[in-house]
Amino acid sequence: MTLPRTCVIGAGLSGLCAGKMLTDYGVPYECFESSDRIGGNWAFGNPNGHSSAYRSLHIDTSKHRLSFKDFPMPEHFPDFPHHSEIKEYLERYAAAFGLHDNIRFRTTVEHARRRPGGGWEIRTGHGERHTFDALVVANGHHWDPRYPDFPGEFTGESIHSHHYVDPGDPLDLHGKRILVVGMGNSAADIAVELSQRALGNTVVVSTRSSAWIVPKYVLGVPADRLFATSPHVPLSWQRWLFRKSPVLLTGRPERFGLPTPNHHFLEAHPTQSQELPVRLGSGDVTAKPDVSRLDGRRVHFADGSSAEFDAVVYATGYNISFPFFDPGFLSAPGNRLRLYKRMFRPGLDDLVFVGFAQATPTLFPFVECQARLLAAYLAGIYRPPGEREMWRTIAEDERRFVAHFADRPRHTQQVDYFVYEHDIRVRELPAGRARARANGPVPLGGRSR
Repeated sequence: MTLPRTCVIGAGLSGLCAGKMLTDYGVPYECFESSDRIGGNWAFGNPNGHSSAYRSLHIDTSKHRLSFKDFPMPEHFPDFPHHSEIKEYLERYAAAFGLHDNIRFRTTVEHARRRPGGGWEIRTGHGERHTFDALVVANGHHWDPRYPDFPGEFTGESIHSHHYVDPGDPLDLHGKRILVVGMGNSAADIAVELSQRALGNTVVVSTRSSAWIVPKYVLGVPADRLFATSPHVPLSWQRWLFRKSPVLLTGRPERFGLPTPNHHFLEAHPTQSQELPVRLGSGDVTAKPDVSRLDGRRVHFADGSSAEFDAVVYATGYNISFPFFDPGFLSAPGNRLRLYKRMFRPGLDDLVFVGFAQATPTLFPFVECQARLLAAYLAGIYRPPGEREMWRTIAEDERRFVAHFADRPRHTQQVDYFVYEHDIRVRELPAGRARARANGPVPLGGRSR
C-alpha cells in the first residue's frame, strides 16, 4: 500500500509531534515552517511573530505533567521550567528523532487549496507550488491576538500581551499608570511583574468575569501532580467535588479585592498564580470590574468608577486563524471549530488538525496523543466512523467538555486531557482499527483503493 504524501504546516509543538509519529509509522511528509527555527510559541523572539513568550515566562504546568510519554523531560529541569528550557526540550526532541530533515524553514504557506476529488495544492511564499495527498494543520492558536471591543478610544499607549516582552520592551513601562485587561495566567504574570515596587508603576487589573485563583504548589508539591480527573466517573460529579478547592487552597477572590466570580470553579479557566494573591493583598495590584468605555486616557469601569492610565496591556486571548485557507472554505468564527476528536472535519478526509484544543491540565501529552491517532489514520490502520456518527460524537463531546463553561471564545476548545487520552487509547483506536480491517483504510491520494 502506498502511503499518502503529507504536508504539515508548522514546526511548533504540534508539528514536531506530528512529524515524529508520521516517521514512526513510515508516512512520507514535508513540514513547512515560516520561521528559521522550530518551537513556534516556545521560540522566544520568534522572527515570524508567532511566539507569545515574554522574557520571564515560566510554564504553568509542571514538568511531570508536561513530559511526552516517549521522551521524558530532563530530571534536572525545575518543576516549572522557563520558556528557554521548554525550547531546549523541543530541540532535544527534534534531534533525537531526526525531525529537522523533513522541515523546510523560512517557508510560509501562503495558500492551501483542496483539489477537485481530493488532495492539496500548496503555494508557498517563494511562489512554489506543491501537491500532497493529505494536509495536517499544526499552525497553533496562540499567535493571532484578540482585542476587546470597548466603546470609545484610549489615547495612551496600548499593547496586547502577545507582544509584551518585559517592562522595557516594546513599551517603556516604568513609572506608569498601567491597566492590565484580563485575568488569565498571562495577565497575572504581567501584572505581578509590572507591579514590582522598583519599577514605580501603579498597576490595576480589570476583569469581566473575575477568576478563581489556584496555587502552583500544595504542601510543597506541584498542585497538578495531586489532582487528576478519572475517566470512570462523570465529569460533572468530579467538578462538583472540586468546586470548593480554590477556596480551601487560596481563599475567596473577594478577600484580595477581586470581584465575585460569575461562575463556579472549573466553569471557566482558573488562574494559576502563587504571587498574584500576595501582590493584591499587599496593595501592589488593585482590581476593577470590566471596562465600560474608554475616553482618552480615562477608563470607565462597570461599577461606575474611573481612572486615568498611561498604558493598557490587553491580555484578552487569541483568535483561531487559518490565513492559508479561503474564508469560505474553512474558518473558526468565534473560535468555534467543530472537529471529530478535535482533529477531523467530517467530509474532508484528507485534512487533519493537531493541537487545536485547550487541554487541561497538560498540552504536550495531549498533542502527542493526537499525533499518534493522526499517524495511525494516515498509515491506514485507523479509520474514523461515518460522517453522521462523527457529527453525533462532536455534539456529545461538546456537551461533555464545553457545555458547562461560560460562553466565551476562550472556552470553545476546552477538553479534559485524562478523559480524552483514555478515550483515544481504550476506545477510539481499537474501534478505528476494527473499522479499517472491516472496510479498509480511507482512500487518500496515492493510497491503494
